Amino acid sequence: MDKLKAYLIAFVLIVLGIAAGIVYEWGPTMLLRVILTLGFLGVTLMLLFFTGLTLYAESWKYGIILAIFTAISGYGLYLSATWQGLHVIAGIIVFFIAIVAFGIWYISEPDLSLTDRFRSAEKLERMGKYKAAARKYEKAGNYLKAAEMYEKLGWMESAAWAYEKAEKYEKAAEIYEELYEKEKDTYYLKEAHEYWKKAGNMERAAKALERYAEEEPWFWEDVAKLYEELGNDEKAREAWERALDYYQKEAQEEGVFYEDVGNIARKLGKEELAREAYQKFLEYCLKEAEEDPMWWKHVAEAYEYLGEKEKAEEARKKYEEYRAKIMRANEETSNFPEEKGE
Repeated sequence: MDKLKAYLIAFVLIVLGIAAGIVYEWGPTMLLRVILTLGFLGVTLMLLFFTGLTLYAESWKYGIILAIFTAISGYGLYLSATWQGLHVIAGIIVFFIAIVAFGIWYISEPDLSLTDRFRSAEKLERMGKYKAAARKYEKAGNYLKAAEMYEKLGWMESAAWAYEKAEKYEKAAEIYEELYEKEKDTYYLKEAHEYWKKAGNMERAAKALERYAEEEPWFWEDVAKLYEELGNDEKAREAWERALDYYQKEAQEEGVFYEDVGNIARKLGKEELAREAYQKFLEYCLKEAEEDPMWWKHVAEAYEYLGEKEKAEEARKKYEEYRAKIMRANEETSNFPEEKGE
């Protein structure tokens, strides 16, 4: 048992002991009196603190309301301590319970005014209160109508969210494409791509991703693969060519991308370019292997690309030796001697 649990158990036992002592000496009525007095004291002090804080912030409206609640609680404290006006005490308790329940209900729909809470979504729509109507439609699970309200408000991202909830993915995708045209933010094209996929319209998904890749070129490979799935060889080849251009530029700064250049060049039938790229990839891997033996794995892959199987096997053995060495070292460090018992 940890210390915190022990302290809690001890505290509960002490409280129960005090309660039992009060009942034994003065009866259950005194226990109720003490509980009510302490309860009202806690509530009064809390309300007093928030009243002061609110008035300090010059929020006079809420400050006055809290001051009234504080006075009521203070009066309940006085009645409990002097043990008089029990019916009034009961009324104050019921009043505070009702206030808390009302507060929870009010907070559950913070965007609606008090009167709008009692109106139907259809009534709010006819009144032109589209924001309130949207919230009501959402709560009722009518996301299509909620989306319509958001569109009337011009809240297009909220409309797309509502269409998604209604499983109208094509409408969400169309909205994100419209948002891209307006904002020129590539995030919207990526979202449009995802929603077209959910809608099962892979042609539109590919077109959206293609437009995304125009500005984020590392996605050309994904575009090419998507067009391959669709059987559009011409568009797939165009995308592979764009991906090749991108990786060739990247490889000038970071040699590891020569592997991608080689793979795509080979896929496009450019064997000479592929071999040049694999050779550069091999040179890069050999250099890295001098510092980190983990790279022997990639050296082996590079030799495989170049068709040099014997050298690939030698590199693979070096990688396996390094891997075995690491595993032995891990086993040795994990096998600590057991502590001897006294």
